Amino acid sequence: MARDTTDQTPLSSVQDLTDYIAAGNKPRERFRIGTEHEKFAFFRADNSPVPYFGDASISALLSGLQKKSGWEPITDGGNIIGLAEQHGMGAISIEPGGQFELSGAPLETIHETCRESNQHLATLREIAEPMGIRFLGIGGSPKWTYAETPQMPKSRYEIMTRYMPKVGTQGLDMMYRTCTIQVNLDFSSEADMRKKMRVSMKLQSLATALFASSPFTEGKPNGLLSWRGDIWRDVDNRRAGLLDFTFRDDFGFRDYAEWALDAPMYFIVRDGRYHDCTHVTFRQFMNGALKGEVADPAPTMGDWTNHLSTLFPDVRLKRFLEMRGADGGPWRRICALPAFWVGLLYDDAALDAADELTKDWSFAEIGALRNAVPAEGLKAQFRGHPLFDMAREVIGISRAGLKARGRLNREGQDESIFLAPLEEVLAKKATLAEDLLSLYHGRWRGSVEPVFEDYQY
Repeated sequence: MARDTTDQTPLSSVQDLTDYIAAGNKPRERFRIGTEHEKFAFFRADNSPVPYFGDASISALLSGLQKKSGWEPITDGGNIIGLAEQHGMGAISIEPGGQFELSGAPLETIHETCRESNQHLATLREIAEPMGIRFLGIGGSPKWTYAETPQMPKSRYEIMTRYMPKVGTQGLDMMYRTCTIQVNLDFSSEADMRKKMRVSMKLQSLATALFASSPFTEGKPNGLLSWRGDIWRDVDNRRAGLLDFTFRDDFGFRDYAEWALDAPMYFIVRDGRYHDCTHVTFRQFMNGALKGEVADPAPTMGDWTNHLSTLFPDVRLKRFLEMRGADGGPWRRICALPAFWVGLLYDDAALDAADELTKDWSFAEIGALRNAVPAEGLKAQFRGHPLFDMAREVIGISRAGLKARGRLNREGQDESIFLAPLEEVLAKKATLAEDLLSLYHGRWRGSVEPVFEDYQY
């Protein structure tokens, strides 16, 4: 999230919070695709991480992009921490360890998404190259220790860094040493949201397996295919993971709002200053818990919007649905991730087929799969069969959904062309993580250093 919200609209009831989320309902013709992707910045000379300050730095990259794009700078404590397109058509932000993120514009087709990502990376390379900086597209930092990883001067991250060790064992690794590709998708009604949430929550572990690309930690194999997926098993389970209530037939906006109310807060912003609120839930805040602690202790819509952005379930509900299960990866996968989910969720027949396929999956089964996938990937067993078998069926449904959408490029190709990286995984019976491990044990001769050359943007 590039910018924390400062909407001063007062809140008086849980219905206000529910209505905010429900306002995301929109007609099908206004459905859009918002793709986000993160990458690790490194110095080409020695594959070391890029600090925030200096002539060749994260701040210098942001300043260079601001001058070239004209986007509005976002600052925190006088430091530039992001950029925003003035009409809401995209933003650039930095993650806690300097991971560089594009939050793409809401676009109509994946063809547009691919062009957007390609243009962003080309512009970024133009600015980064004179500084000797490149970018790595995989899901986990392959070399740097936590101590070697730079910390960005962003107030919300300072609060999170203090808080994470109190609530889980892997929160700091999540913040500082992982990258993701994410897609944000729309819904037309509460019923449509419910169905999309149910299907995507159940299939999120499949996405983790298909996009697994984080098999290294601190210079050697970590015994996992998706280290990032394993990290999310113990970050802060009061605000992350699977949500069993989303599988109920009567699940709705109010249920999500009630769950969010009982999650601990991170902060509120008053007069540009961040106040640590990790000792209270949003419900306690609504009931006056911060009176006497901060000026203007009454909750606002901006507080609620910011709080929703600090919740980390596998599928996050705001005024749209965020698919959060995938590792970061090379450029083609930036297009493949939205293709996978758009094919499943934006065509009625495909959504019905995916819902039918998963309708009797139990919460226990899905949880067991989520636990198995980080180490086993597509070889994880589901009902006596490897997940590869399920992947073929689900990708087939997605492909049919994309073809039915009929969104063509100039060459007359529909969006199913962007599933090619996933179809290659199925054909080889190997994830990107397994490819990386084969290179490590083969041509790379037991070193992770070549990953910076072979998988750079």
